Amino acid sequence: MDEKKRGFWRWLISSVLLRLILIYLPRNFNLASRPEVSTPLTSLRRLAEGYWLKQSSISPYAGSMYHGSPLLLSLLGPLTVKRIEGQPDHLLCSLVFVIADIISALLIRATGQTLQMAYIQSLKSLDIVDLLKSSDLLSSGDIAALVYLWNPFTIAACVGLSTSPVENLVVILALYGACKGLVPLAAFGWVMATHLSLYPAILIIPVALLLGYGPDTPPRKLFLQKGYGKNGDNHSSDNCGQQETYQSKPQVIFSWRPVIHFLLWSSLWSSYVLVLCIISVKQHGSLWEMFQRTYGFILTVEDMSPNIGVLWYFFAEVFDFFRNFFLIVFHLNILFMMLPLAIRLKHRPCFLAFVYIAISSMLKSYPSVGDSALYLGLLGLFLDELADMQFSFFLFCGYIGVSLLSPVMHNLWIWRGTGNANFYYATGMAYACLQIILVVESVSAVLNHDRKLRKLSVTKLQDGKS
Repeated sequence: MDEKKRGFWRWLISSVLLRLILIYLPRNFNLASRPEVSTPLTSLRRLAEGYWLKQSSISPYAGSMYHGSPLLLSLLGPLTVKRIEGQPDHLLCSLVFVIADIISALLIRATGQTLQMAYIQSLKSLDIVDLLKSSDLLSSGDIAALVYLWNPFTIAACVGLSTSPVENLVVILALYGACKGLVPLAAFGWVMATHLSLYPAILIIPVALLLGYGPDTPPRKLFLQKGYGKNGDNHSSDNCGQQETYQSKPQVIFSWRPVIHFLLWSSLWSSYVLVLCIISVKQHGSLWEMFQRTYGFILTVEDMSPNIGVLWYFFAEVFDFFRNFFLIVFHLNILFMMLPLAIRLKHRPCFLAFVYIAISSMLKSYPSVGDSALYLGLLGLFLDELADMQFSFFLFCGYIGVSLLSPVMHNLWIWRGTGNANFYYATGMAYACLQIILVVESVSAVLNHDRKLRKLSVTKLQDGKS
């Protein structure tokens, strides 16, 4: 166990050193100017421009440069103007992003340990100990944390001066707080994540399920069947034995008390954030202007500069008469999938959060590789459930291919002039297809894993009766 811990910390320190080396490289491979890394919402250059406007007694939302949170502007803005002689520009901001990545990885690791303990306890409760395999490799939490740290998408977002590491941190903080039952922390993470990028608002469903049901487990009817099977075999046993049988089962009833506390804490944190925003913008603007320039900018897709998503090209080509209709269609497409997935995966709320994040990363207005880094890191938490997942090698090669082809196609279109927008948009379409396949296959693998547990549980009950 000590060797595993030392191995994890060695890999973590190595990832930090790699980031520092890349930060000190000349021009950082121009990652800050890449549309795959920086978007109108996450670009640190735009944030620096907004802070300069604020220091000049002008609204930071004047013009069309800054569209982020005023709180993030107050936090990172002063660091953008500080220069250390002989050091790279924006070094302090880069260090903040490195620290955010480290904290995110540690929170993912702690979340993975909680999920693994719940998984082991569930299998023991069902007497399915055959699936408990001891391994000399790292645990799923350690692997998920290292996948997040060493993912090229995570490194590119960190080194490319994107605010995605901060946004990912608050999302992971919400999931960690919900898994641990820390209601104020979960509420704070959810409110801040929604405030920074709006789309994490849909995570209220998996967070509520985590607080009400607890961490991911097999379908709860298996525990009911287990209890009923034992009670059927022990009609002649005393009441004390029956009570012990029910006490050995995990709780299968939804608990509303922590969910109500979560809503109260969310209201409190939302009010606090709203007051801070009012204080921040009252001198050089208004709260309505902030909403219009942040959330309105996200929902109306005003900026149609190229990115790795699928909306920019579509809305550049669609007739203005149909624009509002398709805006509603694309945004409601995310909401339409929430309820069916929540009903089917209510026993696995953390995995449900991964699915929601992957879907929103695919359909959001201004996606970046930082969004993919988040859900790919969370994917490592479910190694046991996804052991039989299909097309894994195809997806791995597909992500590598898109990562290599996207800069090439962008260069052929923008700088060489030997291509057109269709070249670059084709890589975005391929990227979206890969994400669709990933979501479909991962959900199928988890459901197949649950069916496998159901068969093993039924077999155990039949063997016990015989």
